[in-house]
Amino acid sequence: MSNDPHITMETSLSSRKDGPSDGYEMDQAQPYEQRDRTESASSSPIGPMAVTVTVTEKAEALSDAVDGDKDEYPHGLPLFLIMISLCLSVLLVALDNTILVTAIPKITDAFKSLNDIGWYGSAYLLTTCSLQLFYGKLYVIFDIKFVFLAAISVFELGSLICGVAKNSITLIAGRAVAGAGAAGILSGAMIIIAHCVPLQKRPVYTGFTLGMYGIASVVGPLLGGVLTDRVSWRWCFYINLPIGAVVIALVGVFLSLPLQNDRDHSTPLRTRLMNLDPIGTAVFIPAIVCLLLALQLGGSTYPWSSGRIIAFFVVFGILFIAFIGIQIWRDESATVIPRIFMNRSVASGIWYGFFLGGSFFIFIYYLPTWFQAIQSTTATVSGVHLLPLSFSQMLGVMISGILTTRFGYYTPFMYLGVVFMSIGAGFLMTLQPDSSTQMWIGYQIIYGLGSGFGFQQPTIAAQAVLDLKDIPSGVALIMFTQLLGGAIFVSVGQNVFTNKLVYDTAKHLPGVNPLQIIQTGATELKYLVPPGQLAELLSVYNGALGQAFMVGTILAAMTVVGAVTMEWKSVKGKDPVATA
Repeated sequence: MSNDPHITMETSLSSRKDGPSDGYEMDQAQPYEQRDRTESASSSPIGPMAVTVTVTEKAEALSDAVDGDKDEYPHGLPLFLIMISLCLSVLLVALDNTILVTAIPKITDAFKSLNDIGWYGSAYLLTTCSLQLFYGKLYVIFDIKFVFLAAISVFELGSLICGVAKNSITLIAGRAVAGAGAAGILSGAMIIIAHCVPLQKRPVYTGFTLGMYGIASVVGPLLGGVLTDRVSWRWCFYINLPIGAVVIALVGVFLSLPLQNDRDHSTPLRTRLMNLDPIGTAVFIPAIVCLLLALQLGGSTYPWSSGRIIAFFVVFGILFIAFIGIQIWRDESATVIPRIFMNRSVASGIWYGFFLGGSFFIFIYYLPTWFQAIQSTTATVSGVHLLPLSFSQMLGVMISGILTTRFGYYTPFMYLGVVFMSIGAGFLMTLQPDSSTQMWIGYQIIYGLGSGFGFQQPTIAAQAVLDLKDIPSGVALIMFTQLLGGAIFVSVGQNVFTNKLVYDTAKHLPGVNPLQIIQTGATELKYLVPPGQLAELLSVYNGALGQAFMVGTILAAMTVVGAVTMEWKSVKGKDPVATA
């Protein structure tokens, strides 16, 4: 090792740069490979002189960064109001998903549109999922504040269309528009936090922001029921308008991002538009739409062997392969930049988020069915019975955020998430018609804590290892995979449930038509068989739901791969203490 004092000083500064910091690291956006070339200047022919210049420049930059910490990030009342606006924006999206549950029966009565129920959710999911990565690119190329406000505005427009809809088709179109806005809201909130809060403090701020999902899961169904019964189902959409207006006002007045504003804005608009990867986007969006349509329609509207469903999957496969090729070809200007995707922590976070999302959505989707079918509760009561899962997940998110900020390391909470989710899911898989209240409450709490512990860690990991300019792409990629995991595995769970139900019905209840059971609502099972056969039917139905829960359990266990391969890095800026 060299004894050159200039090199020693260079190393010291490099270590300080990676150490604890409450402000913006001035050379954070500099590519790692460029840093390596600069820091190897001691081996150049001009040797120490080059290093002296580099050290001097870095010393000045570091001094400026330390002295300007308080100026780089908002603080006090502006930061408080910005965080209020971000929490409201996340609440807006989360509430829109949960409030609709209790309104759908009234909507179908008004429009005589029972067959369209699935599309009220699917239209929203199609645009949210397919535009997620596109928003990540928008946040990189254009002003973050402008893109976020645009996303809120599009969401508000969609809510307005839904509120004034005169028929089911218009409502579905409004849901698609709202989904297009929602795609940029959650990722935008995470990106704004990255620009407003030092890395060390981001977990706690992110935890409280994502905690809005837990609040929405509690308030949404109850509020939806009250508005639907006392006023009109249309107010389930109108309520978004004043909340969105408050968010737009607060963000418009108080949000200023000096860390982004320092960059060069002289790039021509045409160049920026080309950097959006129009070819890749034009291939990616229809690919995801084909996949989601196949998952939505397969096994319900059309059999999986149908030519339509097979065609959807084939087109998806061709377009997705083409998209991968385009991303490799475009490299740094791609929608999914290869070096970001191949980053170890990001790749681990993608795996973890994909399977966590799949597991969580299966239980959110099928637990209410278990309550309604097996315990004969109403839809509203089943929502109340789901509160232990909602509250415990919210608690897990907040606890992990606070402790990650306190101790620095996020990877331990990924391990805790794996353990708690797997145990809780395994217990939920054992539920029987005679299971006690204490059992289904306790099992939900265990699973909810686990999903809460792990929920935000992939996005925190991406922020810990990526340059500030790459965070939008990394965050959008992880959130996309979480959504995609939910969409794919809910469909997988549905098919496992249906196949098991058909098989066991034919085996144990030969006089009952399995298709009639599938097409009957969960609360109407008692009308399908004589009273003497009801216990057997409930046992068969419970066994089929248990198979769907088994899928959720397997997915929860699969997250261990993401936890084990995740790098051990600290949000306090410490060097990794271990790697898997």
